[in-house]
Amino acid sequence: MSRWRFLASPRWAGYLALVIVFAIACSALGTWQLNRRAEALAEVARIDANYDAPAVPLAEALPELDEFDIDQRWQVVAATGEYLASEEVVVRNRPFGGSTGFEVITPFLLPDGTVFMVDRGWIPQDSDGRPSEVAPPPTGEVEVTARLKAGEGRIAGRTSSGAELATIDLAELAERVDAPAYTGAYGILVQSGAAAGEPPVALPRPVRDEGPHLSYALQWFVFALLAFIALAWFANQERKVLEADAAGGGSSPSDDDRVAHGRRPSTAERTRRTGRAAEQQARPAKAGRRRSDADVEDEILDRR
Repeated sequence: MSRWRFLASPRWAGYLALVIVFAIACSALGTWQLNRRAEALAEVARIDANYDAPAVPLAEALPELDEFDIDQRWQVVAATGEYLASEEVVVRNRPFGGSTGFEVITPFLLPDGTVFMVDRGWIPQDSDGRPSEVAPPPTGEVEVTARLKAGEGRIAGRTSSGAELATIDLAELAERVDAPAYTGAYGILVQSGAAAGEPPVALPRPVRDEGPHLSYALQWFVFALLAFIALAWFANQERKVLEADAAGGGSSPSDDDRVAHGRRPSTAERTRRTGRAAEQQARPAKAGRRRSDADVEDEILDRR
């Protein structure tokens, strides 16, 4: 193991520390991507289980006004009541089909006096960036079917302006109607037929897509592995250089060897070799004397 003794040097300890830090960072990013994939798969499972399921009564799905479980997303509920058209608001900056517009939120008064917020759909903005004309909701008692979704809450720096809201903030909507209201979830109106294509337009079906998270995770883990492989490769290269130096009897490597390994001979070393060559030329050779290996090596170096 003496040939690997150089790995115990501070320099290689630093290299190892850098590789470990890099691998930890890559592993953390890979784990993060796996977690995101798990969330995407859970959302796909919710879509499959809830989106086309039969409707259940709203009071059964949400027995408490502030109650909502993430696994209830897209669950279909049914309720009977009447729209509060005077309390209708729009939520700005809502994308749809590559355009930006508004979503229409209309409070829905239930027979027990509570209010459930219904997203009636999307409308485009006009040339001035204002909400376009929208048909009023039906009057009188009606039955609606909607898919549950959690409220969005407030976003720092974005405020409401009159009947235009920045987000679907159920707490703010509850304050506007001044009545007991559902603050755990709201409903996206289920529309079908020709009505789905008339403003407010029915919101699109969510996409069943787990995303590229698995491939991204594998890439990060491979990067972490490659870092250790690269470290081992460079360590092996240095071992080969050290063994080559040792095989030369401890003598200094030639200029060509140094250049091949990225190290040029120093000025002092070249001067020393030149002086030694001159001394040998000035000294008369003894007749019949056999030259040593060192003399042969020096003569080869002097000829280069």
